[in-house]
Amino acid sequence: MPNADLGEEVKAVVEPVDGVDGDDALVGELMGFLRGRIAAYMVPKSIDFTEELPRLPTGKLYKQALRARYWEDVKT
Repeated sequence: MPNADLGEEVKAVVEPVDGVDGDDALVGELMGFLRGRIAAYMVPKSIDFTEELPRLPTGKLYKQALRARYWEDVKT
């Protein structure tokens, strides 16, 4: 995710399983889980939810398309 001061910052994009709502309660639960398991600088500053993550025909996550969603408005 673009950041004016640092260049980039950590953001999580999550595809919730069927029957689970991507709401503030889930954000709190995920952040609490991560804070206890990874270094503070790795914990995302924010979490976005999406119905479907972009994938390649092989099923692998298409990271370039995912990043493009957040960088398309940033001028280099």
